[in-house]
Amino acid sequence: MQPVLSRLEPFFSPRIWGQRSLAPWYPDKINLKEPLGEAWLTAFESRVANGPFVGKTLRESWHAMPAEWRGARHASVAEFPVLIKFIFPNDKLSIQVHPNDAYAAKYERNAGGRGKTEMWHLVCAQPGAEIMFGLEPGVNKEDFLRALAAGTLEKLLVHLPVQTGDTYFVPAGTQHAIGPGMVICEIQEYSDLTYRVYDYGRVDSAGKPRELHIEKSLEVTNFSAGSGGKIEPLALHSPDAKKYLLAACEFFATERWDCNRTTPIESDPEEFQVFVILEGSGAFHDSERAFPYRPGEAWFLPANLPTTLLQPDGVSSVLRVTVPDTGALRQQLRNQGFEDQAISRVVIGAE
Repeated sequence: MQPVLSRLEPFFSPRIWGQRSLAPWYPDKINLKEPLGEAWLTAFESRVANGPFVGKTLRESWHAMPAEWRGARHASVAEFPVLIKFIFPNDKLSIQVHPNDAYAAKYERNAGGRGKTEMWHLVCAQPGAEIMFGLEPGVNKEDFLRALAAGTLEKLLVHLPVQTGDTYFVPAGTQHAIGPGMVICEIQEYSDLTYRVYDYGRVDSAGKPRELHIEKSLEVTNFSAGSGGKIEPLALHSPDAKKYLLAACEFFATERWDCNRTTPIESDPEEFQVFVILEGSGAFHDSERAFPYRPGEAWFLPANLPTTLLQPDGVSSVLRVTVPDTGALRQQLRNQGFEDQAISRVVIGAE
């Protein structure tokens, strides 16, 4: 079977805090009766729009595709390993936390048994937009419970203003909340495990409050000095586009490419690639065809795909997402002349 670029149709998720218009990313999603909060670009349920798996879900396609499409490192991985989504908040998300893999494997087998470490890239942010990220220094479990009972939990979290282009790494165990006035591209382990702690007294369409998970949240929260936070991108060497490594860990690696000329995309037999279009239009070109792209799309590139060209009409900004071998990535960056201190700012975790 010949490898083919495949566009993935997003799977839209209603959320109480979401938007009633997702334009300009999704011009057909306007005047919505129900607010949509997330567009899952690599959901198991996402449909393939072209190629030999057209009409099938990503999950069905992953199971059926040749091992060479997945890449040698992922040939035996049972399920597609990385979830990419756009988040469209019109209100604050709940204050929440995610478990790590060890906790999820022990207590959340029915929910997939995987934890949730993630990163956020700010696609756009209005003036005054902010996130809550991590607990203030010295906050302990008793402080947390008192503030929760008093409805003042927000005061115990660190409030951070955000700007377009910012990147944050969010390890499992970090209390956090996203505010309105921004659009985020989130890259994460493929998991939907969220422990909701505080939800501002909101009720759903049936008039019922959403479920809280206080006990589990306390068990997984890191009350000591946490890792993660804002990451300054690492400018990569490239003759064709401005390329930046935004963040990398054992679960994902994300680069941003800002392109104003034809840029080659080289394949790697070890790993597949996913390209997410943030801004601009143009086309991917293989040896025979052109595949037009626009903002809001995600494209799956098989590991054995011959070199492909990204040809923007003007200026395009895209994210390139892989699931790396972090040790090999660190060595690759060293070979390019980067020092360990600079590498460790963006590649998180032991070699």
